[in-house]
Amino acid sequence: MNEVLLKISSYIYIPIIILIIITGFLYTFKLRGIQFRRIGKALKLMISKTKGNGEVSSFGALCISLSATIGTGNIIGVASALIISSSIAGNSGGGPGALFWMALISLIGLATKYSEGFLAIKYRRILDNGEVIGGPFAYIEYGMGAKFKFLAKLFALFGAVACAIGIGTMTQSNGITSAFTNIFETEVIFNIFGSPVTSIQLVIGILITFFASLVLIGGVKSISKVCEYIVPFMAVLYILVCLLILCINITAVPNAFKEIVVGAFNPASIAGGVGGYTIYRAVTAGVQKGIFANEAGLGSTPIALAESQIDDPVKEGLISMGGMIVTIIICVMTGLIIVLTGAYNQGLNGLNISNYAFQTGLPFPPIISSIILLFCITFFAFTTIIGWNLYGAKCLAYLTNNNKIAEKIYLAIFLIAVLFGSFLKVEIIWSLADICNALMAIPNLIALIFLNKQVSKETIDIEYNKINVNEEEKE
Repeated sequence: MNEVLLKISSYIYIPIIILIIITGFLYTFKLRGIQFRRIGKALKLMISKTKGNGEVSSFGALCISLSATIGTGNIIGVASALIISSSIAGNSGGGPGALFWMALISLIGLATKYSEGFLAIKYRRILDNGEVIGGPFAYIEYGMGAKFKFLAKLFALFGAVACAIGIGTMTQSNGITSAFTNIFETEVIFNIFGSPVTSIQLVIGILITFFASLVLIGGVKSISKVCEYIVPFMAVLYILVCLLILCINITAVPNAFKEIVVGAFNPASIAGGVGGYTIYRAVTAGVQKGIFANEAGLGSTPIALAESQIDDPVKEGLISMGGMIVTIIICVMTGLIIVLTGAYNQGLNGLNISNYAFQTGLPFPPIISSIILLFCITFFAFTTIIGWNLYGAKCLAYLTNNNKIAEKIYLAIFLIAVLFGSFLKVEIIWSLADICNALMAIPNLIALIFLNKQVSKETIDIEYNKINVNEEEKE
């Protein structure tokens, strides 16, 4: 089954890669390299307080979007990209090259991320009860026009499915239980779909589901409150740990960069006559996991950003871009420590790759290093679970005209998927998540390309007439 899913994933990502590259370069050009010109402003707006319409503060909306973005994709996903590329490249050194393409696509994707935040605010709809309906389904219907409503429905359908059985549930709970089983060995108590289930997996799976349900029952405000406390803490902690590994192994850093750059273009395999395919796989692996790690073009984060108490689309676009910079830093640091410790070349898979990197790179006993990774992955994955539930619930609300009974049924399905994801084989889960991501991205990327003139024209007008003149003079 996993072989079938991998084949489907490899084919479906061909148009996705093309659309993502076109969209990223299009917005980079039309917005005059906004991700390079406005990086300082973006980082400053991330922590600023704004007032306007919406259900949660701009910082709270950002934390929700970051909670859903900074998850197992930043740890396991990066490792998986290196392994996929390395398995194709063999001994020619192509594995680390996937990180180069992941970073490059992320830098270009910053402009895409800006456009998603811009459109999220511009086309959101606030209901009489104060609830917000916003995201790709909103800017597709109201920005592109009613005749494209079918595309909005498709995005909402794919989004609801992806959240329930893909990126938002099973991959995250599986990441947590895998981290625990790496440390605590317990007996297998039963099998499910060919996957052995240990007592620790069962207990942790039940606990994850229970705590997730406590947060999710409270809705968007409850999710925002939890994310505002956890997300900044977990991001800073993980970055500090990675910096410690890099500092301790500083002499290995230059060679790691060399491996990444050389692997990206793989001259050894070119000489052997298989360079074209090897580079293609390095690019594909980097783009696939890059989408999972930063979600630029996926269409998920605009759903959270639409909840923000801010009325200026340019500011929200910059805030969205600033948040993605954090995810890029985390991904690059993860990749670097995996490459410099040689973890990608040890015949390991999944979380075991990152676990090896932590054990090898940190100056602590292996058990302590594993516990540090366990702590990080647990918070990363848990906040991703609650963040993606908001995405799925909003997609469902759009599809069912805000039907509360459907919302309760969906929550039950979501929590069941979280529980079962704790037990299933990781390869199948990640392959399924990749396919779900692709199906979500297609309608969103079509909309972004369609609306590029509007985004670029209004951004340039507002940016130079308002931000440059009024705000910078006040500052």
